[in-house]
Amino acid sequence: MKLVNDHLKKGLEILFVGFNPSIRSSEVGHHYANPNNRFWRILSEAGITPRKFEAEEDGKLLELGFGFTNIVQRPTKAADEITKEEYKEGKEILKRKIVQLKPKLVCFVGKGVYQQYSGCKSVLWGAQKISVVPGTIDFVAPSSSGLVRMKMDEIVEIYKQLNQLMTK
Repeated sequence: MKLVNDHLKKGLEILFVGFNPSIRSSEVGHHYANPNNRFWRILSEAGITPRKFEAEEDGKLLELGFGFTNIVQRPTKAADEITKEEYKEGKEILKRKIVQLKPKLVCFVGKGVYQQYSGCKSVLWGAQKISVVPGTIDFVAPSSSGLVRMKMDEIVEIYKQLNQLMTK
């Protein structure tokens, strides 16, 4: 399996952070590539992107000010395969990326991702009162995985909050 490259640049509007790449993402080399993943549909329906992008277009979102990374780079079938050591190392690498790149918003795609990153046990959806890296806004959104039991409308409503936080 190959790693899925980050799409990063300084001053992003939103840096989206997932758990780690899926096996499908690893096979094709693009973020959120599993056909059951609703990420691209959510961004479109929430009005974050002007249209529904495909996973193969993930690099094009840099032009819109959106970047992608994961807390752990190793692809797995499921997030429960990630080790504590991988989370610990990934958390420090992610912090360095955020400090260096200074995105306005860091959107954690899944509560569990933010819990691993921040160490907080109790997390609410949306913008967090205190960000781990000062000068950015930590935002917690539901995972876009097809395994998530929330209704699509509820997920989209949470993602819509990102529009109000963006400065564009």
